[in-house]
Amino acid sequence: MSKSFTYDEIMDKLKEILVEDFEIEESLITPEANLFEDLELDSIDAVDLAVKLQYFTEKKIPPENFKQIKTVEDVAKAIEELLK
Repeated sequence: MSKSFTYDEIMDKLKEILVEDFEIEESLITPEANLFEDLELDSIDAVDLAVKLQYFTEKKIPPENFKQIKTVEDVAKAIEELLK
C-alpha cells in the first residue's frame, strides 16, 4: 500500500532532499524556483531527485512526468498527483 502525504508534507520532504543531498540553500527553495535555472540542477541531479522521491513515495515516477517539470511546485504537484 502506498503512503499518503499532504502537499505541505511533500514540499517539506522536497526541501529536505534539496538542502541535504544537493546542498542548496533553503532560502532559494520556493515553489516558483526553477530547478535548472534558479537551483542549478542538471539532468543527472534531476534523475537523482526522482530516485530519492521514489523512495519517499514508494511509487515509480514515470520519466514522462519529469519531462514537463520545471519548478519546485511542479515536482510537488506531480508527486501529489502520483499518490492519488
